[in-house]
Order: sequence, then C-alpha cells, then structure tokens
Amino acid sequence: MHRALLGGAAVLAVVALACAPALAPLPSAGRAPASSAGAPDVARVDSATGRLASDRQVLVALAGRGRVAEVSATGAWRIDEDGGATAFVRGTGGEPWRVEVQGGRLRVAGAGNDATPWRAGPFVARAAAGAVLRYGGTRYRGELVFSATDTGVLVVNRLPVEDYLRGVVPLEIGTRQGGDQAAMEAQAIAARSYTYMRVPGEGAPPPAAGWHVVASVQHQVYGGLDAEHPVVSAAVEATEGLVLRYGGLVVDAPYFASCGGQTAGPREAWRDAKEQPWLRPVDDIDPRTGRPYCDLSPRNHWQANFDPSMLRAAAQRALEASGVKAPRAVSVTGVRVPERTPSGRAATLVLTTDRGDVRVAARDIRYVLRDARGAMLASTHFTVGREERSRGALTHLTLEGAGNGHGVGLCQWGAIGRARAGADARAILRHYYPGTVVGYAD
Repeated sequence: MHRALLGGAAVLAVVALACAPALAPLPSAGRAPASSAGAPDVARVDSATGRLASDRQVLVALAGRGRVAEVSATGAWRIDEDGGATAFVRGTGGEPWRVEVQGGRLRVAGAGNDATPWRAGPFVARAAAGAVLRYGGTRYRGELVFSATDTGVLVVNRLPVEDYLRGVVPLEIGTRQGGDQAAMEAQAIAARSYTYMRVPGEGAPPPAAGWHVVASVQHQVYGGLDAEHPVVSAAVEATEGLVLRYGGLVVDAPYFASCGGQTAGPREAWRDAKEQPWLRPVDDIDPRTGRPYCDLSPRNHWQANFDPSMLRAAAQRALEASGVKAPRAVSVTGVRVPERTPSGRAATLVLTTDRGDVRVAARDIRYVLRDARGAMLASTHFTVGREERSRGALTHLTLEGAGNGHGVGLCQWGAIGRARAGADARAILRHYYPGTVVGYAD
C-alpha cells in the first residue's frame, strides 16, 4: 500500500493536499420518511449555512489511557495537525499509522523508521469521500481527533449527532424488527435529547475534557459504523432533529432496560439527584394482561446468589462507600430491607455483621451487591429470598428481583411491549416522560 509522511526528522516541505471533503451530509432536505412519531414532512434547514438544523457535532471519547493509538481507513485518508490547519500524513487506505505520545507531545509513526516530528497536537484524521476511518478494529464516521494527556492518547470521534445516533440506538435498544419501529423511534428521540443536553450549540466553547460523551454505559453505548443496522437507522432518520421538551426546554431523557412493572424517580437511583416532573415514577402494567409491558425481557425476573466471600466483599464495599478507609474484614450474618422507595425498590439495605450493622443507601446498593464477575446487581427492585447459615454467619443468600437497570425514564422493553400493542412513539414517550412534548431541538 502506498503511504506518505508529510514532514520528518529534518525540515521538509509540506506537500499541498486538496481540502478534506465535507462530512457526508445527512438526509437531504425535503420529504422526510414517514414516522410514527408524527414528524412534519419537511426537514428544517438553516438558511444561513444550508445545513440541517439538527446537524450539531458531538465529541465522543473512545479511549484515553493507551500510549499508542493505531488508525487506518478503508480508502484515501489523511492526518492533519493544529486542529486540521496543517497537512501532516496521508495514506491510500488499509495501512495503519500509530499516533504515539511522549512527554505531552504526539507523533505519527509508520512501518520501519517512518515518523513525523513530535508535535503539541491535536491531530485530526479524516477520510476522503467514499472512505471511513478505522480505529480499534471498528469503523467510524466523521473524524478522529488525537490529543496528548497525562494518561496517554485521548481518542475522540467527532461527527454529526444524527450519525452518532446511528451507532447508539442499535446497541441501546437492540436491532429490532420493523414492527418495533415505534419503540426504536422513541429510543432515538430519548437518546437525541440525552445527547443535546450534553452537546452545546454553535459558538459554545469546547469542553474542557475534550469530549461531550463517553462511548460506554457511562453515557450511551456507541459502536460506530459497525454497530449500525438498516432498520434502526430508518427509525433515527424518521425522527431526525426531534427531542423531548418540557416547559419549552429540551430535557434530559435517561433510559434503561426493564422496570419490572414501575419506573423510578431520580433520587431512587442517583446520589444528589434532583427530582424532575417528567421523571416521576409511572406504572407500566398492561391492562389487558395485568403483567408488566416489559415482561418480554428475558431478564425482567431474576435471582442473584451470594456466597460468604461475595458477602464479605459486599460489606467491604459498603463500608468504603460510607467513608471508612481500609475497613477490616467482617462476616455477614443477616441482610434486610427496612424501607422502600415510592416505586417499591429498596431505599435502604442493612447488612448485619459480626461488627455491627452496615447501612447502604439506595444509590449504592447495586454497586455494593456484585456477582462473582464484578457485575452490578440488576436492579434495586428485589426481595430477600433464601438464607442459609452456619454458626450464625450467612453461607448463602438469594435475592429475587425484577427489572434491569436504574429504573429512571424510558423502560426499553416496556417501549417494545407498548409498540407491539399498537402505541406510537409519541404515546410511548408521553407515558415514560409525563408532561413532555416532542419537538425540534433547535
């Protein structure tokens, strides 16, 4: 494969390159696809720029601790520095280049001794028309931005919000059948609202961290171009630019897998959370069956089993969460839930130990009660089931629970159940986010 370095150990003339092509446009203005969300027929275009009003750019952090970031492309591509002002490296596709960090500076290295000088950066990788970038074995739309940090190379995918959502919605709600379109559209609108709350409009200063969201459960799971699915992309396109509003303002719209019959309020799930009128707990029982709409979920009902070592580890995490430094090992002799939240979830968990009671607040319960692999408890919607003891200490504990996730906002499996029962996207969103309306973001 042909590749060329622009620059080197000696001072070299920089080869002039054509301007990088513009990012692929979003669906053209005109007739928008039919949508159960009831989107207007005409997509809105900014009269000053000619771009779709929903074409806001999001910065997605992909990695930040590696000393080397390897990048390639499916066709012609280039790496620029100084925010894209100076041409640096170009390639024809397939050949990998390494972005390396040392002493707060970056360079691009290839096979053999090919390497650019060390620079302050950031570097920006761009693919030519018809090609896409590849990083970590995954293809990405838009650009990849590389910056030096104290911990390594920060890798950020910069792309339009609508393209970002194509790589989010399939991983958050799954690659559904066409008959589940209303649920996928509701998920797209909720995810877009969540994104817009974290991505300011034009003219806003860049985020100090270098990114708006992380490509994981910390924010929204994002898998780039390789995660996209035609059926889900159609739902994203059908709702293009649409978000949730309450009192005229775009609102945060959290979501989760399944609720077990009733959603939760923010304070039931998160530390120092503020209650919001559109995030109040709602019932999710299907009146036709008397069962939760989310009973479609294979994990809506579950059991979690704990042995003595897991219980000791849980008690240690609980003590650390309460502020105890380097707590001594304890033996757990009992577990109880003395109080519950308005939605029926555990408000407090008490671990009785040989050194006294350890109280765990609702927001810490899932963190404290982990399985042998370290995975958090599915939800706080549980009861204490079977207990076995030997010489006063618990040797086995079973928790019987319902739901999967924090419980606040949209119940994804419930949305699927409602879609299959005939509800459209707007009806689904009205139920899970009471008092909201669907409207354009800008």
